Amino acid sequence: MTALTWEEKEQLIGRNLQEILGQDNMRTILKERDLKIYWGTATTGKPHIAYFVPMSKVADFLKAGCEVTILFADLHAYLDNMKAPWTLLQERTKYYEAVIKAMLTSLGVPLEKLKFVRGTDYQLSKEYTLDVYKLSSVVTQHDAKKAGAEVVKQVEHPLLSGILYPGLQALDEEYLKVDAQFGGVDQRKIFTFAEKYLPALGYAKRIHLMNPMIPGLAGGKMSSSEEDSKIDLLDSAAKVKSKIKKAFCEPGNIEDNGLLKFVKHVIYPMFKSGEGFEIKRKAEFGGDKLFEKYEDLETYFASQELHPGDLKAAVEIYINRLLEPIRKAFDDDFHKQLTERAYPTAGAGNKKGGAAQATGDNTPDKVELTVGQIVEAVKHPDADTLCVLTVDIGNEQKKSIVSNLMAYFSLDNLKGKSVVTVTNMKSSKMRGVESEGLVLCAFNQDKYEPLAVPEGTKIGERIIVEGFDNTKAEVAQLNPKKKVWDKIQAELKTNSDGEALWKEFSLLTLNGDRVSSTLKECNIK
Repeated sequence: MTALTWEEKEQLIGRNLQEILGQDNMRTILKERDLKIYWGTATTGKPHIAYFVPMSKVADFLKAGCEVTILFADLHAYLDNMKAPWTLLQERTKYYEAVIKAMLTSLGVPLEKLKFVRGTDYQLSKEYTLDVYKLSSVVTQHDAKKAGAEVVKQVEHPLLSGILYPGLQALDEEYLKVDAQFGGVDQRKIFTFAEKYLPALGYAKRIHLMNPMIPGLAGGKMSSSEEDSKIDLLDSAAKVKSKIKKAFCEPGNIEDNGLLKFVKHVIYPMFKSGEGFEIKRKAEFGGDKLFEKYEDLETYFASQELHPGDLKAAVEIYINRLLEPIRKAFDDDFHKQLTERAYPTAGAGNKKGGAAQATGDNTPDKVELTVGQIVEAVKHPDADTLCVLTVDIGNEQKKSIVSNLMAYFSLDNLKGKSVVTVTNMKSSKMRGVESEGLVLCAFNQDKYEPLAVPEGTKIGERIIVEGFDNTKAEVAQLNPKKKVWDKIQAELKTNSDGEALWKEFSLLTLNGDRVSSTLKECNIK
């Protein structure tokens, strides 16, 4: 294969990009050596078909001889308003690496030319941390908020983490030792922020390569949180057909057309010399047609000589060709289990981090967990080892709960104790006394102990299970006949640090603080 000239490398690097900042510097480097580029992705929602757009450019960079680093920005994912729960970050990073490798294989990209880096591998180092502090001493709050405006989730009262986010992304350029950063044009404000502030720390200004934003299938930005706007990388051929059928594709409209943009930025760069985009249709509708250049396809569609239905049918074929190798790669027990761990199908997304929609009856979103305070504790009239607790659960509500805690605590010691209660259980009689709920306790063969909530947690506050939404105003009463609570409770435990978990998901206050116990590696009930 003939070596490329620096001009040919520049053409490959720049094709289909919307903007390049620092192109003169890029030319200077290319005349001397190959470019070092990184692309980062925050490991939050599941990667979808729009990820083929940056992957197509990664393929171009590799063809141009560039050294390419893919950064899995796990720490950024957590800082962006905690879009990804901390306990899921490791599994989601593994999922991203597996799925991106499968995508690049589908595009025919040799993986040995790539390097994968996890953000937390270096972002928690002493040197990086000191640079974060140095950066915070020269960056204004206004500039930090402005830089993240297009990327970091905007809320009325932003967390400090979201303000730190742009600075960390800027520092990544230095710590990954690259010449250029690649990203979507929505990152432009972060890129110009980096160009302004990295030199203030004595570091070089980098080159910035920007892709255009691709419309989703429903029009507007393609989003992993809007089911109809994107095609999942593991969607079946039938789902692909259904979603493309619903896609926005107005006759003659070439501007807000996600299908055409995908063809331009993903499908055409795959073609070898002499290949083109093929439309299959009956002779009475114009017959088959091959477009070697995207511009010809776009002009043909704009003139309404190509029906949206025929464009959709063709795009469906090409998308399924791209997805089939990924489906096969993930059709084994290892990848299925990895997918489930990273994106539990049983959970419903909450404001802390977004697992998928609930599909089962025995998941913690079915349980109403409420912080209560024991205001009275008396001995059960007919049982020597039981006591009756009166628990204030906020909003002027009190629950009478029968408990065995008298065997481990004096009644006086129980009074005033903050506890986690299950408050949507059906009342039942225990030795003749009505019990209206349950106080969650960790236990071993020697002791029972109520779970502890962090200091400052308010009475009546809901406790959530990380990745699940059990904060609805009214959670349905647990059905004792279906043994819903029994099945949920069987997965409750404490880990080696005493943190309370359901499976691998933490029990948290709404502020993200962990519920815990001094009893470690125990069951909870």
